[in-house]
Amino acid sequence: MEKILELGERYYNAFIAESRYLAYLEGIRNTLIISLFAVLLGALIGVLVAVVKYCAKENGNPVLKVLDKICGLYVTIIRATPVYLQIFIIANLIFTARDMELYAAITCFGINSGAYVSEIIRAGIESIDKGQFEAGQSLGLGHGTIMKSIILPQAIKNILPALGNEFITLIKETAVAGAIAVTDVTKAAQYIGSRTWDVLPPLFIAAGIYLVIVLGLTKLLNIFERRLAASDHH
Repeated sequence: MEKILELGERYYNAFIAESRYLAYLEGIRNTLIISLFAVLLGALIGVLVAVVKYCAKENGNPVLKVLDKICGLYVTIIRATPVYLQIFIIANLIFTARDMELYAAITCFGINSGAYVSEIIRAGIESIDKGQFEAGQSLGLGHGTIMKSIILPQAIKNILPALGNEFITLIKETAVAGAIAVTDVTKAAQYIGSRTWDVLPPLFIAAGIYLVIVLGLTKLLNIFERRLAASDHH
């Protein structure tokens, strides 16, 4: 009984005492802001890179060939280097002013996510029957119109589950944002642990927060996938 009371006191100090739960709430807010805007930026970059690579493959335009090489280099560099290193480079290269850490984190994770999203979208585009592209050409539509109105909508519908999983992965990756002094969930736990001189309870609380967020989003993603599948049958 004494050990249970001691354990309860430790978690009380890590969460309730001195309104420390506010630090976790700030961490949750920052984690979700970073993840949401980073996945939007990543999706934008991913679409552009995937379209360039696909069009360069289908079209012998020399400009597209050069852009394809640049996009390929971008994907290779981002996927071959740790995000922990990337966030330091971006924070010290671009966002050097004070109080710009959140923007640096969004940019870093957006650029990082874009490399992976581009491969997801490229696979989605290539999964569409080429006959649809040829059908668009037979109707006199340009390459841009065919891509925008016919190919991309179908491709994105096919890869929405994969994009949802990328968002969930991104939430967990944002745990390194604390390296540049962003108060995310992990950083909040580390700060509280340094104040209470008891590091494990805050870390377990942070792990529980990530677990709840990820399980909640996974549940929503599963519901969305079922509705998407049901709409395809009608």
